[in-house]
Amino acid sequence: MTAAGAEKIHGRRRDERSRNFSPDYFVTIPAMIDSFLVPERTVVAAKGDGPAVDVSSASNRVFLLTLHITNIVEQESLDVSIYGSADGTAWSPKPVVAFPQKFYSGQHPLLLDLTQQPDTKFVRAHWEVNRWGRGTEIPMFEFNVSMKEVPLDILKEASAEAKTLTG
Repeated sequence: MTAAGAEKIHGRRRDERSRNFSPDYFVTIPAMIDSFLVPERTVVAAKGDGPAVDVSSASNRVFLLTLHITNIVEQESLDVSIYGSADGTAWSPKPVVAFPQKFYSGQHPLLLDLTQQPDTKFVRAHWEVNRWGRGTEIPMFEFNVSMKEVPLDILKEASAEAKTLTG
């Protein structure tokens, strides 16, 4: 490859080294979704819903959700489920995915696969809390739910590895 060709690949021409890069050589890479379905440091004492998050721009419709419970009192439970919507106002009657019921602090991952639900353009978290036993009957949880789009190459690699382990 010539020096001029190598410089073209690196995004600039020889006579433009001291100037800004030429926009003719840049490719727009879509931004991966990296958001919160429940904002950090959210404290709840009753059931509720997180904000609607637009996933329509996702290049891949598989997401890693992480429920991070940072503060909890004893003898209580947290149920978090994820609902989908085509318009951000009318939500699915059943959750598209749900975390198993939790009783302790920690980080809990879960995959959300929307590849078979092309009409789902928005998602949001819904939570239910419960408390029993002695002391106050009001539950208290501090938690968040993060959502990160899983890159296609990582999914392919994980699928290939899973096939070798099960095959």
